[in-house]
Amino acid sequence: MPSTTAITVSQLSRLVGLPDAPVLVDVRIDDDYQADPRLLPASYRRDFKTVSSWAAEFSGSKLVVICQRGQKLSQGVAAWLRHEGIPAESLEGGFEAWAAANAPLVTAGAIPPRDEKGRTVWVTRSRPKVDRIACPWLIRRFVDPDAVFLFVDPAEVPLVADRFAAIPFDIEGVFWSHRGDRCTFDTMIEEFGLRVDALDRLALIVRGADTARLDLVPQAAGFLAASLGLSRMFRDDLEQLEAGMLLYDAFFRWCRDATDETHNWPVGGKAQ
Repeated sequence: MPSTTAITVSQLSRLVGLPDAPVLVDVRIDDDYQADPRLLPASYRRDFKTVSSWAAEFSGSKLVVICQRGQKLSQGVAAWLRHEGIPAESLEGGFEAWAAANAPLVTAGAIPPRDEKGRTVWVTRSRPKVDRIACPWLIRRFVDPDAVFLFVDPAEVPLVADRFAAIPFDIEGVFWSHRGDRCTFDTMIEEFGLRVDALDRLALIVRGADTARLDLVPQAAGFLAASLGLSRMFRDDLEQLEAGMLLYDAFFRWCRDATDETHNWPVGGKAQ
């Protein structure tokens, strides 16, 4: 019988990157992690031995626990979490099964240092349009769900980055920025090692909208229009970011599941 306390690679891969995805917790031992220092998207690293001390921080969330092969460590941690009243499953086959299926993984070494609360902190120019919403969406959905984003005057970005130990992005002369004809969103996908077909499709749309090459893909013009509309609707950049997350969620799902679907007014005049 299928396990009632485990999730398969194919089931979990359909949830990764979505706003209602479960929280992923990697409990591999250090030797296994060092042998392949990649992480499932947006996952947390935790020590299985101290589960009783960190379980409460995930109260109210649904968890999937990952160890090397989906055996004693992940199953034991998931069982302990369930004891604490936290819905938790183990990943069937563990990290090895996920990697063998060529499911998306994040290069851990590319993730910037975290603050004292375990969050990455980023800073960029205020009044975002395309790239400066796209990048936070990518980070929160695939790299760090708790990431902090600071929007400041363009001239202040380097100084704020220095004073607040933040990572500057989407400005000239920094690592996380445009490269050639590609935008910062492209750079982040490449550096984090995210090999996801739907992200590649989305990147074309973002690139076309962000670099005024609306001929790259048909969706770029509409995407730019929606992005500019959002920028006019919100004076607060963080409110705009929260609204923009839904736009990117929708386009990601289209890129993943709906590119072949069309919608036509039905013959006979009966709408469906």
